[in-house]
Amino acid sequence: MNQEGKLVLEDGYTLEGRVFGFPKAVSGEVVFNTGMVGYPEALTDPSYQGQILALTYPLVGNYGVPAMEPSDELNHEFESDRIQVSGLVVSDLSLRYHHWKARRSLDQWLFEAGIIGLSGVDTRALTKHLRNHGSLLGKIVLEGLDVEFCDPNSEDLVRQVTVAEPVLYPAGAPRIVLVDCGCKRSILKNLLDRGATVLRVPYDYDFEGADFDGVLISNGPGDPKMCSTTIAHTRMLMQRRVPLLGICLGAQVLALAAGANTYKLKFGHRGQNQPCVEVGTERCYVTSQNHGYAVEVETLPVEWQAWFVNANDGTNEGIRHCSLPFKGVQFHPEAAPGPVDTNFIFDDFLRMVHAS
Repeated sequence: MNQEGKLVLEDGYTLEGRVFGFPKAVSGEVVFNTGMVGYPEALTDPSYQGQILALTYPLVGNYGVPAMEPSDELNHEFESDRIQVSGLVVSDLSLRYHHWKARRSLDQWLFEAGIIGLSGVDTRALTKHLRNHGSLLGKIVLEGLDVEFCDPNSEDLVRQVTVAEPVLYPAGAPRIVLVDCGCKRSILKNLLDRGATVLRVPYDYDFEGADFDGVLISNGPGDPKMCSTTIAHTRMLMQRRVPLLGICLGAQVLALAAGANTYKLKFGHRGQNQPCVEVGTERCYVTSQNHGYAVEVETLPVEWQAWFVNANDGTNEGIRHCSLPFKGVQFHPEAAPGPVDTNFIFDDFLRMVHAS
């Protein structure tokens, strides 16, 4: 905690702080999350692969980190089996913590995982800079250690976070294939809690010989256009009229498979307080989100329509086919962390599967 470090953005903007966690230089895309709580879930979300995450809430670490048991794959405290961010930036780091589940500090957790953190940073100034200039490449450096800027969105990040081989979670009906593009554990848990049998498969799974009733395409990191194999397989499933649900990156894959376009948002939506309005009902839901890309709704084919719209900036947050069982949402209905206002999306999907 006594070592000084710097966050340097590609446009030259620099902020100083104190190093915690594991002391090493890293680079990545710098993004911010507006959530007040939920750092164990956020740091283990595979959608953050390749990114340096800044938390806007000033006090971080005060409730510590629970135990991460390798055998407990569906532990709801973590969204994967490891920290996914390249680095963490906070304002005020609490080295003391108190929670009945806590087993170690945030500082210790990052150190053990080999992840650098930077505290004492003016995260308000950083967030305003990213809001005005858009998400930027950045690096955390310290004396004697430097690194080149690296754009993670030019890499096939999904390949780095997908499951290696198909994994079956037997339960009841229906039988759902979960395409793992960097799937959060809570998505899997929501399907299992509803009695579905889930076959979790790699992002490039070809569905040859598989027996299933519906397909859910998960969240994941990076540019959806890098997922060419997943897009091609999704298009094939559409031709077979298989019930489909896309979440976050999965919704973008669904749109691209339908022939629409996606684009990079200026600074993305990351947090637990994003209001979304359902088209038609005008009902507003508070959602948990983590995405830097969106669907260009004007490019949707005529048989598709917008389902949800972001109340803050008017960007698309969901799409659906007018007559076939294909739907996608940009937000996270499983939350983790965040509000569960839209948890009904899973029930809606399974009803769609049963009806088909």
